[in-house]
Amino acid sequence: MKFRIISILSVFLLLAACKSPEARYPVSRKSGSYIDESVARNKKIVAQEEAQIQKIMEADSSTNYESSSNGFWYYYNKKVEDSISNRTPQFGDVVTFNYSISTLDGETIYPQSDEPRQYAIDKQKLFSGLRQGLKLMKKGETVTFLFPSHKAFGYYGDKKKIGTNVPIIAEVTLYDIEKETNNKNQ
Repeated sequence: MKFRIISILSVFLLLAACKSPEARYPVSRKSGSYIDESVARNKKIVAQEEAQIQKIMEADSSTNYESSSNGFWYYYNKKVEDSISNRTPQFGDVVTFNYSISTLDGETIYPQSDEPRQYAIDKQKLFSGLRQGLKLMKKGETVTFLFPSHKAFGYYGDKKKIGTNVPIIAEVTLYDIEKETNNKNQ
């Protein structure tokens, strides 16, 4: 009799073990409403900032503003026309430059520093608008960029003087471009 009970229990356990697992569902379901609200809010912010920048450009009709495919506007304070000897920076090139940052109203946030800065193109950290703007410049040029906040310091700001979602104007001077040296094969 004991053998029969053990056999029946074994068959029962064997059948129960062969059952396929069932999916577990979350206790609470969240909709995508937060993401949808965030997208709508960010689109509204971008539209407002671009409208501010458009007003600045319309008010200054004597300046020839150019639109970047990267989502910002700029004009040349000093343009180098000699395209043979001057080239734009490429990936890995080290550029020597300086810049100042101000609000769209013209209030200085960061003045130009006394010492030029160096930056390895796309290899070091720099806010996206300036990183993309430097790639448009030639040695000796000075360019003024109008960056919406998402191309500047975005939602977080710079945690010092630039707050959340602040569009900026950056005047950049590119002093030198040094080609990347590749020591792997030398």
